[in-house]
Amino acid sequence: MNPITVKDIRTIIDGELIQGSDDAVVEYGAYRLKQIHKKNTILFAKYTIRNWTELEEFFPLIVVTHKDYKKTQHLENLTIIEVESTENAYWEFLTYYRNQFDIPVVAVTGTTGKTTTKEMIRHILSKNKKVAATKKTNNSRTAHLQYLLSIDDDTEAAVFEAAVGSPGDVLYAGEYFKPTIGIITNIGAHHLRHCESIESYIEAKGDMAKILDHKGVLIINQDDINTKKIDFTDFKGKIIKVGKGHLSDFRATDINFLENGMHFNLLHNQQSYPVYVPGLGEHQVYNALAALAAVYETGIGIQEAVIRLKTFQKFDRQLQVVDGINGSVLIDDTWSLTSTSLEAAIKVLEEIGKGKKKIAVVGSITGLGSWGKTINQQAGEMIAEHSVDILIVKGNTLASIMADQAKKNNPELQVYSINKSSSVYRLLKKIVDENTIVLFKGNMYSKGMVNLASKFQKKE
Repeated sequence: MNPITVKDIRTIIDGELIQGSDDAVVEYGAYRLKQIHKKNTILFAKYTIRNWTELEEFFPLIVVTHKDYKKTQHLENLTIIEVESTENAYWEFLTYYRNQFDIPVVAVTGTTGKTTTKEMIRHILSKNKKVAATKKTNNSRTAHLQYLLSIDDDTEAAVFEAAVGSPGDVLYAGEYFKPTIGIITNIGAHHLRHCESIESYIEAKGDMAKILDHKGVLIINQDDINTKKIDFTDFKGKIIKVGKGHLSDFRATDINFLENGMHFNLLHNQQSYPVYVPGLGEHQVYNALAALAAVYETGIGIQEAVIRLKTFQKFDRQLQVVDGINGSVLIDDTWSLTSTSLEAAIKVLEEIGKGKKKIAVVGSITGLGSWGKTINQQAGEMIAEHSVDILIVKGNTLASIMADQAKKNNPELQVYSINKSSSVYRLLKKIVDENTIVLFKGNMYSKGMVNLASKFQKKE
């Protein structure tokens, strides 16, 4: 954060100095008590602070509030700025701070691929720029302030995730970051507990176009069915389409699986570029296309971006291929689980498991509210359409729904519905050998699935 004096802040938010000094300097920001971790923090306090003792270790502290804090005058190194509305003052401060920086700011949303695409962009830009970015998958509303304030005069670009847990989340993120480039990676079925319907979820993702101004750039997946349902008529900025079709501005052709990644040819402006992207799966190609399109808009040449992309390192447990027990091959994809990412993982299992016995160990897809039964049924139908030999679904009711649907659609498929990790492991130990490849598909919050995949891995 660029340091700002109390005097300047009072001018920005039209505040009155109740106590303390105009010369005090603000170096950090918070709007909740638990966000205060360092001295010289400005706290926008909408609620009365009753226990000052626990905050004294962080003095000097600057508090902006509409509450009456005249009784705090005995506290040294505490500055109080009184305003008519703490909420309004907060947004005035944030707007001022964001508007100080004329840099490319990329916002990424989508059901899957957000973190990977964001990390690809950060990796490519970081070669010669200082880049502010969200950390791993930490993209919650409560983290927006800290990420915005991580931008300072030395920052040359920024890239942030804009997740959708509820309708309006993308719009809210836009109030903070005011992106110049927006990306919608894809839209599947997720967070339906709060969005209530797939249509509502699609609309919430489509809000990305609303947070870009008329000079903004929107990058979309031309091949994604749900993204095509969004009406971009009112968007006056530039739209860049990525995909495999002829209408794509960044088009992937000749896609091939390699040992630890994907190779394809990128067609752009009648030029062809050979691209290698670490990480398996066609979905990784789409992530790379979006990332390359974004960095190109910031001024990085495609040839240079492609070279930098080769050294990108994906996160562990994202379709990570390692040796399994009994000479088998393990695909650990226990990073996240949505219907979209499940289909991508099954396609990878199908592709690299050619000539082998293919086993999928899948957890239930959760966070769907009343849509849970439908989405898990659709997942079962999807698995049944692919050349999977054995399906082991781990979990309770929703898992059983997925298992039953898969068996119904493909009677020849061997299907097991098991709740306990120990039972899954015992079964696998009996049926896997050197001609077997096993996919573990779950999410990072399912410790049972994560531990099961780790236990299945061959130990040196």
